[in-house]
Amino acid sequence: MRPRRFSSALLLAFCLLPGCHRQQSADGPPVKASAYDAFYLWPGVRPAESLHPRMFYLLDGEVRRGGPPRLKALRMGTPHLPDQALWLVVRADRLDWNEATRAAILSDLGSWRKAGNTVIGLQVDFDAATKGIGHYAQFLRDLRRRLPQEYRLSVTGLMDWSAHGDPASLASLAGIVDEVVVQTYQGRSTIPGYEDYFRRMEHFPIPFRVALVEHGAWQAPPMLAHHPQFRGYVVFLLKPASR
Repeated sequence: MRPRRFSSALLLAFCLLPGCHRQQSADGPPVKASAYDAFYLWPGVRPAESLHPRMFYLLDGEVRRGGPPRLKALRMGTPHLPDQALWLVVRADRLDWNEATRAAILSDLGSWRKAGNTVIGLQVDFDAATKGIGHYAQFLRDLRRRLPQEYRLSVTGLMDWSAHGDPASLASLAGIVDEVVVQTYQGRSTIPGYEDYFRRMEHFPIPFRVALVEHGAWQAPPMLAHHPQFRGYVVFLLKPASR
């Protein structure tokens, strides 16, 4: 899950939330990675030895804008992490994937598994606009059909989905994806006003995790502990130079 670069309009929307009042920073103690066991791990980032990871989301490649769609590999070699469950993450700027793109992704999933890893499935990291969830659902439905049944399908999601997403569109995702990982940060900082978004997630219909950024401010909203779809946290680890 990439650190987002939000548009000025979307950032303004955050500041118009009740209780935000143009805050410059979010409230809460800093996120300590050692308190969690699931992590986003980008190429070039090594987890600290003090961590006890149970699960990794590993960025494998990107499907970028421009030219014919293809998977741009970002990871040198095949990971070998037999003690952790792994998600292969593909970061996408476009949804017009062709057969070669999908074949490359399926090949990587198979290579990871053959290397002795416990591969859970594929995560698509795509910034789907809230009003475009219906179109995104069509793409994901086709991808789910092509994905071998032994792999789960995960997507990243913006907090705005819960506040302004069409209920019917969100419900359609519930029958396609196995989880949504909701991002709470922009860059290296937690988005102010996140509490207000989570108050609106009472009826969110899909199993979800919450993604936190290492060292970002976070105070868990009380409703999370009681939400029937909440599945825990994922921490985006920063490069050592940023610590």
